[in-house]
Amino acid sequence: MRFVLFYSTVESFNYFTDRIVEELKKRNHECFILDLTNSTQDESHSFKAFTEFLSVRADAAIGFDGIGLKDDMFIELWDSMDTVALNILMDHPLRFHPTMQKHPRNYVQFCCDDNHVDYVKKYFGGTVGRVEFMPHAGTYNGKLNLEGYDKRPYDVLFSGTYYRPQGYLEQIDNTFKDNELLRIFYHNLAEYMIDNNSITTEQAVLDVIDMMELSLAQEQVKQLFRFSEPIDWMARMYYREKIISIIAEAGIDIWLLGRGWENHPSANLSNVHIINDRVPFARTLPVMAEAKINLNVMPWFKAGTHDRIFNILLSGSLPLTDSSEWLKKHFKDKQDIVYYKLDACEEIPQLIKYYLDNSDEAKAIIQNGFDIVADNYVWSNIVEQLIRNV
Repeated sequence: MRFVLFYSTVESFNYFTDRIVEELKKRNHECFILDLTNSTQDESHSFKAFTEFLSVRADAAIGFDGIGLKDDMFIELWDSMDTVALNILMDHPLRFHPTMQKHPRNYVQFCCDDNHVDYVKKYFGGTVGRVEFMPHAGTYNGKLNLEGYDKRPYDVLFSGTYYRPQGYLEQIDNTFKDNELLRIFYHNLAEYMIDNNSITTEQAVLDVIDMMELSLAQEQVKQLFRFSEPIDWMARMYYREKIISIIAEAGIDIWLLGRGWENHPSANLSNVHIINDRVPFARTLPVMAEAKINLNVMPWFKAGTHDRIFNILLSGSLPLTDSSEWLKKHFKDKQDIVYYKLDACEEIPQLIKYYLDNSDEAKAIIQNGFDIVADNYVWSNIVEQLIRNV
């Protein structure tokens, strides 16, 4: 078959695109990657080369978060060829309402959380005919190597960005400066999500609507979902900030890899080490492999996955993460993974110290988790699911 994929300004998506192309080519499929950041160049990823590739019909176009699929030009193009548009969402579908309402005719949407699939079916079932769960994928680089585990330079690493939680509330205040009711609604939502950290963003919206005794039509509710994105981010960052603070204040050395950590309240402590603020996604993986324990804070996916967990295990490190319904079904606590609870964050330092002191137990868990991920949650599995939908 013949596939079109895309490079964009999202560097991690470009890395994922390369992994998919590698797997498709192993199966002898033809692939073309259009570089949307520099499509006028006279090179292999240009619009000129793209046009030449499409002199023969493309069977499928694969995009992340609607890239290469959602613009009018691409909708018309894929419809004219009856090309299957395969859209892999890496975040909550509440961010992608316009794409779900307007997309190529032959359209399949993948979500990384079972709740997200239900959300699409309930609120966009009329416009998205095909939606299914697709887990994230980790990058498999061969056999697990735990030699030298005890001599790794980083005890605990967190790889990810940090932004001040308060900034998202300020964003809401600016967006709705002329609408006091909506400002109050989203401030209530922020407080509710922090206090009720086991429920989804969409359920929190519905609960706050009930608490405020608002009477709304479904389209109005969908609008509240759509504009709750900053609060969804605020909740993630609140717990990133809190967890890193708890670890730092316990005197544990922690290394931080990603943007924004210089703004964290604990950034000036001597046991908080900021490695780098901008590292390409591919280069974060070998850094993960230099840590005994890698911390993860789920992005409010209450029945979903995250590639960070899979890559931690494939890198031969111990994942310490909050859970989700999906994770609990597939990875057993203290056997294949180690879980903490968002409402018991104060226990995290104790867990870290235990596994630093008991590295044989940590290595046994890593081995078990590695085997699960290598067999089920790598890019070859994703490509098989994509092919089934063409």
